[in-house]
Amino acid sequence: MALSSARKAAMAAVAVAALGGVSFFGASASEAAPGPAGHASSTPAPAPASAVVERSVSARRQAPQVVTRVIGKGRVDGHRWSVALEFHRTLPKGYTLPDGAPAPGTSLLCQRMYIGGVRVDHQGGPWSDCQPVTGTNDPAPAGEMGLWGLHDKGTDGTRLMVANPEPDVTYGLITLTNGHQIKAETVTVPGTTYRAWAAPIPDGRTIAAVDQYDDHHHRLTHDTNWH
Repeated sequence: MALSSARKAAMAAVAVAALGGVSFFGASASEAAPGPAGHASSTPAPAPASAVVERSVSARRQAPQVVTRVIGKGRVDGHRWSVALEFHRTLPKGYTLPDGAPAPGTSLLCQRMYIGGVRVDHQGGPWSDCQPVTGTNDPAPAGEMGLWGLHDKGTDGTRLMVANPEPDVTYGLITLTNGHQIKAETVTVPGTTYRAWAAPIPDGRTIAAVDQYDDHHHRLTHDTNWH
């Protein structure tokens, strides 16, 4: 059946309107729909401030509360020996000074020495050879030196010489009366300024001198009072 011009014009207008509606909604759906997972955005959204704070707190919680660093180890007189520094970031629960007084520091630095698998001064309990310090940079331990053994306060038998040197000391050199020399490098506990060097003294040997040197091999100290 033939259509009149007016009817044709009306139908054409309806068709154009219908096409326009499809185009409009199609464009809107395309803009609203997210892209593929790998191409949703070229720049990730910044993490909320609360998440950043939570990660920072979590990192602090994960920091080790006890840090141990081996200062020296080896064999002497047929025995294995070792020395380590053990740093406690906070004072262990219930820790007091040997006389029972409250500890003055906030942290604890322990010197763990073993000869033949036996810890030196173990008779004094778990905190023997430990000293309170304040934080990671307390200068109080620097400059200390001593001879340690399993009996007679380190005066005979197999002994260990341990020094907590000043910051510029790179190594210690022990000279025995028979001319033999023992060199020990300074080692620092990570994240702190606490440092030490350690060397074994064989049974029956006598110390002639203890010298300490910087990294340019300049002698900083000379001590002849050890035997």
